[in-house]
Amino acid sequence: MEKTCLVTGVGWGTGAAIARKFAYYGYRVAMLARRADRLKTLADQIEGAHAYPCDVTDPEGLAQVVQQVCVELGSPRVVVHNAVGGVWGNYLEIDPADLHSTFQVNTMALLYLSRLTIPAMIEKGGGALVCTGNTAAYRGRPGYVGFAPTKAAQRILAEGIARDVGPQGVHVAYIMIDAVIDLRWTRKRYSDRPDEFFIKPEEIAREVYHVAHQPRGAWSFNVEIRPHGEVW
Repeated sequence: MEKTCLVTGVGWGTGAAIARKFAYYGYRVAMLARRADRLKTLADQIEGAHAYPCDVTDPEGLAQVVQQVCVELGSPRVVVHNAVGGVWGNYLEIDPADLHSTFQVNTMALLYLSRLTIPAMIEKGGGALVCTGNTAAYRGRPGYVGFAPTKAAQRILAEGIARDVGPQGVHVAYIMIDAVIDLRWTRKRYSDRPDEFFIKPEEIAREVYHVAHQPRGAWSFNVEIRPHGEVW
């Protein structure tokens, strides 16, 4: 059976790892991101993955891309909303317009994706929508007011959708990543930290794939993953 997975926010780290994981297991993978050049490079590297340059905050553009994916690869059986935006500073330091922009990436794009893809999943008898999140979705901190409110809203939106469409056969889950992801720039920034401080993109991708394929009798919604050395 042909399977299609759509992943937003595909860059060199988590997004690419998720694309590789699903492609490895026979999915046709639609990779969405704003950087067309990076997507093309990844599409050349990952067999079964296809580049779809897109700004997920543009409802009309996103709808056109999802329709293109449906025509070229088939309607997505799994959707992973991995795109993320954020600004840093306290409530006096951030530009309110930046908070609005972040909300469009983290929360509104999830709503758009849900409306564009879940009805077809229901019609076909099942599917999964997985959202990658972090601890900001559960707590507010002074320097995170341009980010955390949008992730909290994202999680609550996902929960509302999950409780609506779960009985209709569609699994919606929120994976909270309590870790610093192992990337070139994070290794440079935290050069004094040991390996166990980081979580590898491949490890996140493995959990995303697992959650998207849980049996219906044991679905998860709130999923937490963190390195064994994380103090929590």
